[in-house]
Amino acid sequence: MSTRKPTLAVVGATGAVGTVMLSILSQREDVWGEIRLVASERSAGRVLSVRGEDVVVQALTPEVFDGVDVAMFDVPDEVSATWAPIAVSRGVVVVDNSGAFRMDPDVPLVVPEVNPAQVRNRPKGIISNPNCTTLTMMDALGALHAGWGLKELVVASYQAASGAGQVGIERLYDEIAVLSGKREAGQHAGDVRATVNEKLGEDSPFPAPLALNVVPWAGSLKDGGWSSEELKVRNESRKILAIPDLKVSATCVRVPVVTTHSLAVHAVFEKPLTADDARQALVEARSVVVLDDPAAGEWPTPADVVGSDPTFVGRIRQALDFPNTIELFVCGDNLRKGAALNTAQIAELLAKELTTKSPDQD
Repeated sequence: MSTRKPTLAVVGATGAVGTVMLSILSQREDVWGEIRLVASERSAGRVLSVRGEDVVVQALTPEVFDGVDVAMFDVPDEVSATWAPIAVSRGVVVVDNSGAFRMDPDVPLVVPEVNPAQVRNRPKGIISNPNCTTLTMMDALGALHAGWGLKELVVASYQAASGAGQVGIERLYDEIAVLSGKREAGQHAGDVRATVNEKLGEDSPFPAPLALNVVPWAGSLKDGGWSSEELKVRNESRKILAIPDLKVSATCVRVPVVTTHSLAVHAVFEKPLTADDARQALVEARSVVVLDDPAAGEWPTPADVVGSDPTFVGRIRQALDFPNTIELFVCGDNLRKGAALNTAQIAELLAKELTTKSPDQD
């Protein structure tokens, strides 16, 4: 049995999610030998801390993957599409957080609490991490599907500014600063937009002002008026849960929250269940915390759970007019479980596989 700890590369180590990855690697059980930090040429040479050690960031080149066992990628789709196969060609198993490979039938889409066995089904040497919006609800839905069989899903998401990257965070803070002290703002049609655009310009990651507002759009335009984020919820839920004919409808909304996505979920099941049944299953589920006492004003909110690893669930109700249907509200930090943590958990499954593999196995 091998006792060598595998070598890990973090590609995109200087980005918003990459920074969270380094924090998570420093907090979780240390299953890695060397950890290499990799980023674009312009970031090469920076020194970042991981596991309490200073590590110099290396430029993304083919040679940087030599001797690496597992690489966690958090880079744009086009970068992953180019560089993940290069890493695989150097003997690396890639865990990719981009959208480049999620719907490839030869690439598993993995949530360790739901379908961990799929990590071994990787003919292309690549494992995909789901979109952060889908991931926010997947631990909870996986637990309920296991008991009652999910068949229909209607979702409204409330997505944080950080889902648009660091530029989204900065834009929200800038808009808040511009509107600070303007006590009349938001009381007349168009006044928020006029003030924000006058001070900050119209070059924004959001199609409308986000401060003092909600924007019913996230992602890019697809056929039929759907956004890419809404289609990801549909397609990725089907793949993760292995329900190819799951009926899904999603509306994705951007809200003035820095970090942590929320979803209002209407889930229809094949078998009868009560709210108490659902609540107990969620209490027992891995990585789910139930906060559900409306009489005491207890339910999850983004501001209360940001920076936490679990999925938080509340407002659990049996639908009044729909049989076998549960309504619930879910919150999850989109930079942690929605991205960095799930990627790290997948990589840890690979580390366990690599360290328990017999020497005569390849």
